[in-house]
Amino acid sequence: MDAKKPLFRDLAGDDPDPEVTEVESMCVSCGGNGKTRLLLTKIPFYKDVILMSFICDECGYQNNELQSGAVISERGVRITLSVVDVKDLNRQLVKSDYTSLKIPELDFEIPLKSQTGEVTTVEGILDRCITGLQQDQPARVIEHPEVARQIDSFVDQLRELKNVKSPFTLVLEDISGNSFIENPRAPDEDPQCVTKYFKRTKEQDHELGIFTPKEVSDETEVEETSVLHPVGDGDFTLEDIEGEVMQFSTNCPSCGSPTKTNMKATNIPHFKEIIIMAMTCEVCGYKTNEVKSGTGIEPKGVRIEVEVKTKEDFSRDVLKSETCDLKIPELDLKVGPYALAGRFTTIEGLIIAVKEQLSDPNYSHIFGDSEDTLTKEKFQHFLKKFDAILENKIPVTISLDDPAGNSYIQSMADGNELDKRLRITHYERNFEQNEELGLNDMKTENYEIGDK
Repeated sequence: MDAKKPLFRDLAGDDPDPEVTEVESMCVSCGGNGKTRLLLTKIPFYKDVILMSFICDECGYQNNELQSGAVISERGVRITLSVVDVKDLNRQLVKSDYTSLKIPELDFEIPLKSQTGEVTTVEGILDRCITGLQQDQPARVIEHPEVARQIDSFVDQLRELKNVKSPFTLVLEDISGNSFIENPRAPDEDPQCVTKYFKRTKEQDHELGIFTPKEVSDETEVEETSVLHPVGDGDFTLEDIEGEVMQFSTNCPSCGSPTKTNMKATNIPHFKEIIIMAMTCEVCGYKTNEVKSGTGIEPKGVRIEVEVKTKEDFSRDVLKSETCDLKIPELDLKVGPYALAGRFTTIEGLIIAVKEQLSDPNYSHIFGDSEDTLTKEKFQHFLKKFDAILENKIPVTISLDDPAGNSYIQSMADGNELDKRLRITHYERNFEQNEELGLNDMKTENYEIGDK
């Protein structure tokens, strides 16, 4: 029996079976019959993609398109880049179909779904905008000369941006969460680029085709593909299923193949109940382990710092939630809340996970195709520091900052006391943190059943 192959495979010129699918399609130019070729593959910087190529034998019309094959993220992403140097024009950039683009200095905006997804550069974005504006200029010069002059003037302003005589701002807002701008300083933090995640509105979910069962009309049949069955009849709580392993269907985030995720509720002593989810794909071997809080968002955020100086410190239990920032000041390293997802591990396991993710080819987009030898050497030197930390040669401080208050590091002291190398600070969240957690729009007072 042939071995199972992932739906999305690495693009290789010597692949004897590239799994190209051909479908008969109508030509949008002449209305005749043409052929669309589909290839599901992986390419750097965009992970899973669907390559589509159409050609019409009757009129010769051709079209090539790229669409993301990645799973829609739980949150949208807003990336704000300050372009201050000509070198910034070479930053690699990925934008999906659901990305809107803004240049505030010119009061210029391209709405989502007006352009197809692409892998390009900042300069490529400007060139595409210029090309789009100039597309119908010959006809405008004749029919609407004043409008044509205004567009020519605006195109000159876009061209002037390519000289970067003065800084300008590029804002990508992607409701699918699948856009990205290269960080040429990686693994160091990028001072010119700010990435923020946001909770989508109902309208934005609908734009992506995401509907809850209550939003579907009674006439529409909803197919339930992932169902958790409770133990016994009626509703159930975490206490009812604690210790039992439950299973539901899902797709592998690496190759897209159907698989199953196991879920189990458990309790962390001196902390709270958590839900552990694990998945192993039989097709590509990809594994995930994820942890979510079983008790919701805490009234205050928490900041936990632990000094890792001895072998004993590496064995401390750690719960890092999916809303938690991780920092290692000695390495000038900051890992965003959704990079490592939620996980229950040890200090040693957390450090290994950070190193493995930085080394993973799927995350090689932190550099880009244009990485030079000096950048490679710098990155390899940076990774070696993790080995020195794990060998207890470099003392470091692990800092967890979780606005939701659902993260935890084990104390080596007895009971609920803190040991001398562990510091825990609870703080009031600011408006921005509450906004990211979706708390600002929650109605918690004078609420009555039936309110909308």
